[in-house]
Amino acid sequence: MQLICPLENFRVPGGAAIDLGQWPTRVAPLSKSKKHYHELLDEYREEISDLQGLLYAHNRYALLLVFQGMDTAGKGGAIKHVMSGVNPQGCQVFTFGPPSDEELDHDFLWRTNKCLPERGRIGIFDRSYYEEVLIVRVQPEILAGQRLPAELVDPQTLWHQRFTDIVNLESYLHRNGTRTVKFFLHLSREEQRQRLLARIADPQKNWKFRIHDLDARRAWDAYQHAFAQCLGHTSCQHAPWYVVPADDKQNARLIVSHIVLETLKALPLEYPRLEPKRVDELREAKRLLEAEA
Repeated sequence: MQLICPLENFRVPGGAAIDLGQWPTRVAPLSKSKKHYHELLDEYREEISDLQGLLYAHNRYALLLVFQGMDTAGKGGAIKHVMSGVNPQGCQVFTFGPPSDEELDHDFLWRTNKCLPERGRIGIFDRSYYEEVLIVRVQPEILAGQRLPAELVDPQTLWHQRFTDIVNLESYLHRNGTRTVKFFLHLSREEQRQRLLARIADPQKNWKFRIHDLDARRAWDAYQHAFAQCLGHTSCQHAPWYVVPADDKQNARLIVSHIVLETLKALPLEYPRLEPKRVDELREAKRLLEAEA
């Protein structure tokens, strides 16, 4: 299956900061109708599910999917709709909020490292260790609460050091069989405003709205700068970032689905080959079962 837009259009080249203003938050519809959208999404999910079963059986690789974006960008919805067909035994989803006291007593990668996927599984991070170069960068009071030695908190070097730590971690994971793919759901400020208003207007969505969402919205430009720095400095061949236009949720889910599918297809997966003794056991079991008829 091919999308109208090549996936490379969404991939961040890496190596330097990017200008998010040059990346679209909306592209032409990738489906002809709502019915066509569901048909495409179902086809993607079925293929992803089949490959996830093969990934689990092969038991050599793991896949880590990282989702980042501004509030209301649709991270949870993308995870739900794209991965709904995957066997729960082979998929783990973790959402990372404010760190606990225990987590603050460790290095900034500790709490997410505990949740990395096992071989044969897909791990999904709804927010991730990237929060440490995003929200922590925009809100200095959070950094002040992280109990770091004073001489190590230098804004001139800290963020680039953390970029290096993250790139090194993802390189290490790659060398150990974990493939990392990262999605930035790129939302426009106006679309976020409309989605926040919709949450306020719908009683069934009121619980999703937090007054602190407006604090982050007021710091929109600072967050866009932090995201741009982060994406450019941490996107690389073995752990790419994809900027997914998120104003259209259906389009975003199709793009994410296609990227996940192509990532799985690129892995040299196969079902385990049985030893001759095991093959003989199966033949004998088949003979005994057929004899019962």
